[in-house]
Amino acid sequence: MKIRAFMLAAVLAGVGVTAVTAADEPQAVRQQLMKKVGAAAGALSGIAKGEKPYDADIVKASLATISETVKIFPNHFPEGSETGMETEASPKIWENMGDFKAKAAKLGSDAEKLLAELPADQAGVGAALGVLGKDCGSCHETYRLKKE
Repeated sequence: MKIRAFMLAAVLAGVGVTAVTAADEPQAVRQQLMKKVGAAAGALSGIAKGEKPYDADIVKASLATISETVKIFPNHFPEGSETGMETEASPKIWENMGDFKAKAAKLGSDAEKLLAELPADQAGVGAALGVLGKDCGSCHETYRLKKE
């Protein structure tokens, strides 16, 4: 029970991080937002793989984090933030901002649908991760620079 409460608190606490980092450079804000999405996906992955027991509260909090985060994520790519702070953002983002925002919107929309139809078990969480993983991969393949 304590672990469940801790995981839920950790996921929900990530929502407040955005306000704290808002004064930072856009690259730092983007990185923090992606860490939140990664943590949420990691929590879902643990359930999908059977490493953690199914917990509806964690599934709900994780999907909500992904949904809410990707709504604001594309707003942190102003002109002039293409480089610096070890950003992994590809210059292609600024060349095709409309497509980039559409990909983020699709991830958000899919996360909202999954949240509304909350996966009820480990298999459902695995299927949900399949959908979200395709969305993430689609964007990362085009708009994320690969680390050397």
